[in-house]
Amino acid sequence: MSEINPAINEDERVVEIEVERLRDFRNHPFKVIEDQQMLLLMDSIGKYGILNPLIVRPLPEGVYEIVSGHRRKYAAIKLGYRKLPVIIRVLRDDDAVIGMVDSNLHRDGLLPSEKAFAYKMKNDALKRRGGRRKRGQSDDPLSGRKTVELIGDETGESPKQIQRYLKLTELIPDLLNKLDKGELSFNPAYEIAFLTIPEQRAFLHEMEYSQIAPTVSQAQRIKDLSKEGKLTPDRIREILGEVKKGELNRVMFRNEQLRKFFPKEYSAARMKEEILRLLAQWSETCSASADPTHKTE
Repeated sequence: MSEINPAINEDERVVEIEVERLRDFRNHPFKVIEDQQMLLLMDSIGKYGILNPLIVRPLPEGVYEIVSGHRRKYAAIKLGYRKLPVIIRVLRDDDAVIGMVDSNLHRDGLLPSEKAFAYKMKNDALKRRGGRRKRGQSDDPLSGRKTVELIGDETGESPKQIQRYLKLTELIPDLLNKLDKGELSFNPAYEIAFLTIPEQRAFLHEMEYSQIAPTVSQAQRIKDLSKEGKLTPDRIREILGEVKKGELNRVMFRNEQLRKFFPKEYSAARMKEEILRLLAQWSETCSASADPTHKTE
């Protein structure tokens, strides 16, 4: 329910620091929200206190940057804490990044965007740290291995999957949000990340207008058109509007064919509901007309 603390050395001591002197880690990629896990953490802290001290590092301004413990800080402040138990470590920037990422990556329910930016921060830090040691030390931690391989070993994911997560950081925020919410699947999102920023905005517009998420195949074709310099909003709309496998036995309409009959604020679900209501009325009218006992006034 709380972040996993980096190993605490025996000679380190716990001190208390005012919450006003604690700063969130710069560009912290993990969201701190009041979800069920946070409520459980607050309940635990309320009953037993903060069992695991935060890990912080000193900054020149006389304040401390949190390396591990953002969720504990949030929960404690909600419960009225004015001081928090911490362990102070002097860390280089890259070592602090790696410690921050590692203390959070084992949490359950991480969003795709959280993992993507966490992997990127750690990947960049490992490259910088490895580069320094190659120049000045013989015990290079990379030992000729790629950083994505090291991250894969530590997380249980393949180097290829780590690279795919890294690519997701090139998505515009609105598309990342759709990925996190499940409105855009992981593999199509990876393909769309190859588009330019203007192309991604055009894709987002067409996706929202049609209320259709692409399949992997459709996303790959959109990416290929981008590489060829032939991608336009019309081509995106055409691809998204195609009949997908499993829909061949259905009567299908493109949303743009129906929108002219409905107010702009109508969602696809609301249009569907209204169409079914009108069809039900039409069916009743047809049944009444076909009934020979039916009399009109």
